[in-house]
This record gives sequence, structure tokens and C-alpha cells, in this order.
Amino acid sequence: MHLRTYISVITFFVLFQSYAQNYKVVNWINENAIKIEDANPDTNITIFNNSIPKKFADAKLFGFGEATHQGKEFFNIKAKFFKYLVKNQGVKTFIMEDSYTSEAGINEWISGGKGNAETIAKNFSTGFWYCKEVVDLLEWMRDYNLNKPEEEQIRFYGMDIQNVKDINKEIRDLVKKFEISVSEELLLVADKCAEKKVVYNKSTDWADIQIPKLNEIKSILLDFKSKIKNQKNIEEVISGIRALDYLTKYTYYVQNNYSQDRDLKMFENVKWIVENKSNNGKAFIWAHNEHINNKKAGNYSRRNIYNLGRHLKEYYKNNYYSVGFDFGTGTQAGYFSTKDEKPSWKKVEIKEPFAKTYAETLNLAKDKIYFIDMSIALDGNSSYFFKKKRKQIVAGGGGFNPKKNNLYNKKFSEMYDGLIFVKNISLPTNNLIAK
Repeated sequence: MHLRTYISVITFFVLFQSYAQNYKVVNWINENAIKIEDANPDTNITIFNNSIPKKFADAKLFGFGEATHQGKEFFNIKAKFFKYLVKNQGVKTFIMEDSYTSEAGINEWISGGKGNAETIAKNFSTGFWYCKEVVDLLEWMRDYNLNKPEEEQIRFYGMDIQNVKDINKEIRDLVKKFEISVSEELLLVADKCAEKKVVYNKSTDWADIQIPKLNEIKSILLDFKSKIKNQKNIEEVISGIRALDYLTKYTYYVQNNYSQDRDLKMFENVKWIVENKSNNGKAFIWAHNEHINNKKAGNYSRRNIYNLGRHLKEYYKNNYYSVGFDFGTGTQAGYFSTKDEKPSWKKVEIKEPFAKTYAETLNLAKDKIYFIDMSIALDGNSSYFFKKKRKQIVAGGGGFNPKKNNLYNKKFSEMYDGLIFVKNISLPTNNLIAK
């Protein structure tokens, strides 16, 4: 056999095997995936409800991710599932990849306070949430809370520690209101910590110096709380202590600004919220895939990074159910910087799934949007597909840039309890009043 003929035969055999495996996987998906009817946030997920995976039904904490922070369909599908969980599983605690400082204004508004779409969106410290899809969900929360007692209302919480603007003022106002004996010297420390900027990849001992002083303030506040009897006043002091805790975590992050340190603090915040603010121990967590997945932050795949979802899975076991998102094609945006142009956001069209990605195969299934429960997938005859390491798009704060490597190796079998695949995605609506 000539060498050229031999190579052709081998190539044909490899391609045939690849086609056969793809056909087997796609056939399994078509038979076992749960169709999601559409990406409309106001319609029901009837098919899902009629065949709800047991692990999903039994869970208490639901982490819903997104492959990028700029997916209209991701946002709307997450909103759809949150509404379902509110109505069917009594989930009233909504936790977002945003800051503590966003909470007060949003909770006041969704409880019936004054304002509109634009004023409520300004509470966010994360710019990606400043869009109609997210604000529409807040408006739904406001309508849901109407005429309900406080204990039955949905409440919004921020778990992130990257923004602590004006937390020091909240602490000062608390000290002044109750005439708590915190010295001006200590309050100035809180001021400095709130104003301190994170400088990445630079060594500092800032936290080592400042945190003991912040802990002094906390000790004084805890002592004051133990001596008061009025429940309303106690709640105000607890809120102030929580604000101080976020400031302390931010100060720690100033010195230890790695992904794993941020995620550890987000886990601590989620745990506190669930234990102290959720009446039934249930909560919905809205964040990026890299935060909610069970394994690690995949874009740091060379390091053993503990992320939020990994902490949640180890602590809450099967009470935590993570849902990752993937997609095939669509419109994205990236923050581009060149020598000739100022840095700016530009649209990027992804016309077909990238080679050697999960999406390349997942996009061949019949349904436009579907849900796969990973425990069912791993029991099926195509389990090898989800166990084998393949690539997935991971686009974070800088968006999607085809000139950079936004593809990272994953094992979906390790990453998620459930997967939602969307064939085509588009950009969120930045005009908050667009119809």
C-alpha cells in the first residue's frame, strides 16, 4: 500500500469514528435532554417541570452561571428559572455577583420604594447588570413582593467584595446614631480601607496592618449589640457589622488579589446570607460559570484554584446544584486595545462553534435550547463525551476577543450538575426602557 493511500485510509477511519461518536452523542441528547421552550423570561418551563431531575428538585442552593457576562438569552433563561424556583420551591433569596453596596437601594425599590428602571440600575456596581434583562427581573420581583408581608418577600443580596464605596460612611452613621464609642482614629482606618484601590500583581502588607484595627471596630460593635434590647436597633447594628465584614474582606483582597481569594470571600458571604437571611435555607446564585462550577476556575486551569462553587459543593454537598451555560453561535462584544485606537467595546460575530469544543457537538442537537442533568448524562451511553476534556468559551470582564485565547479545557462531568445549551445568543439590551 502506498503511503498516500495508507494516510487516506487512516484519515477516513478517524473521520468515520469521529462522525459515529458525534452521531451517538447527538442522538443521546435528542432523546434525553429536556427542551427549554424559549428564552422568554415570562413563559413557563413546562417541559422541565414535567420531568424535573431529582437532584435539582432536592437541592436548596442553585448556582446559575453564564459562559459570558454578555448573553441576553443567558440572562432571560436565568430569570425564567428563578421565577420557577420562587413559585415552585419557595426560593426567595436572590444572590448576585455584585457588591454589598448595591443591596439597600435595590431592596428598597423591590419592596415598593420610589424609582424607575434607570435609577434602580444605578445601584449596581457591576456594569454588565445595567441592562433591560436584569432590570426587568427586578421589576418582576417588585410586582411579586406587592402586598406581601416582609417575611414572604424576595430579597436581593450582593456577595462580591470588589466594591465597598461608602461602606465607611454607613459605619460612621451607625456609630454616630447610637453614640458608640469608636474612636475617630479607628474610623479613619475604615475610611482609608474603603478608599484604597486594588493594585494587581503588586506585593503589599496593607491588610496585615489594617485588618487588626478593623477587628477592633467589630469588637466594639459586637459588645454594643450585646447590651441593647430593642430588636430593630439590634438589626441595624448587625447590618453595620456585616458592612464592616465586607470592608474587612475587601481589605484582605487588596493584599491578596487572586481569584481564589475573591471566591473564598464570596463563599463566606453566601454562607452568611443563607444562614442568616434565608427563612428556609434556599437561595438562587447568579454569577459567571467560573464562579458557580463545582471544580475550579477553569481559566486558571494550570493552578488548583478553589472557586465559589467548589466551596459550596464541598460544604453543602447535594444541597448545592450548579447550572452551567454554553452556546454555539451569536453576537458577543470584546474590549479591544490597539496602538492606533483607544480601547473600546466592539461587536464580535461568532458564526459557527469553534473546533474541538463541546459546543461543536452540542450545537448539532435538534432543540435550540435544552437542559442536561449531568447525573443522567453520566449514566447514559454517551457519558464519555462529558467526561473527556474539551474546550469551552470563557469570556469574563473583558468580553470576547478572538485574538486572545478565550477557549479553556473543561470536563463538564466535573464542572456542573446541570448544563443549559443555547444555540444562538445575542447582546443584552442596554437601553433600559427599550420595548
